Amino acid sequence: MRGAMIYAPGDVRFETVDDAKILHPTDAVIRTAVTCVCGSDLWPYRGAEPIGDPHPMGHEYVGFVERVGSEVTSLRPGQFVVGSFATSDDTCANCQNGFQSSCLHREFMSTCQAEYVRIPNAEGTLVATDGVPDETFWPGLLAVSDVMGTGWWAAEAAEVKPGSTAVVVGDGAVGLCGVIAAKEMGAERIIAMSRHEPRQKLAREFGATDIVTERGDEGVARIKEMTAGIGADSVLECVGTSEAMRQALQSARPGGNVGFVGVPHEVAIDGQELFFSHVGLRGGPAPVRRYLPDLIGRVLSGRIEPGRVFDLTLPLEQVAEGYRAMDERRAIKALLKP
Repeated sequence: MRGAMIYAPGDVRFETVDDAKILHPTDAVIRTAVTCVCGSDLWPYRGAEPIGDPHPMGHEYVGFVERVGSEVTSLRPGQFVVGSFATSDDTCANCQNGFQSSCLHREFMSTCQAEYVRIPNAEGTLVATDGVPDETFWPGLLAVSDVMGTGWWAAEAAEVKPGSTAVVVGDGAVGLCGVIAAKEMGAERIIAMSRHEPRQKLAREFGATDIVTERGDEGVARIKEMTAGIGADSVLECVGTSEAMRQALQSARPGGNVGFVGVPHEVAIDGQELFFSHVGLRGGPAPVRRYLPDLIGRVLSGRIEPGRVFDLTLPLEQVAEGYRAMDERRAIKALLKP
């Protein structure tokens, strides 16, 4: 089969790779319907994370079950399935507590920009739809496998409530999905922090009531100005940089909450500052599996349209161009079709 491999910063290739196979009785193999490039894939692409030996890429996927291991009883070949970037058995204590992304048998997906994908812990990871959805829904369901679920977790971790004010730091796919989540959770005012007009436009269409273009201290000052000097009830940090985290923490009101879902890079938090701020802080890898049934339903009913974050569609074999376009901010998120 063929799939994406990263060799060095800026060097992604589409080539022949080992076939996806059943390695354990709890595995499944799916044929990819659509996959994509994630903003977090850009960290190694830009040299911000070590690459080491050449290795496969991709952790977002929807597809058709090809075959299952002997212990997989709830899935059958031909079903259309949505999964999470973090696999889970859905039975351990952490899964039962709703944190499937901390499953005791968790494996992070990393081979999904390919024609076929092996899914560990398939029984607890994959959710089959009722029949095969129309192809127009595939982008939205793909978004649910990571960025929509992650945006939802950001809003939940930040304790967005009906009538509240929420700030979203980051205008990538996760931040834009965070806007959707904040609206679905009933936020009355949603302030998206963005400097890019196409992303601002989409944020407004998703439910943002205000746009703030300033960053850093100026961004914090603008949020304070818009909230009578107090700060926001909830702040969604969807970037992962030190600047974004600082901006998020300082934009929240005393007693407010920050949900951080951007994978941290060189982020250090001042304990003394956090202590006296009275700001709550929670985040981590999104427990996407917890949300899958609900979010799949919202997509298929047309209630939410997270697939709109895909503003570039390419054949899977052109995956390298997808990386380039996102790296150069010519695209929010690149959809790949095998």
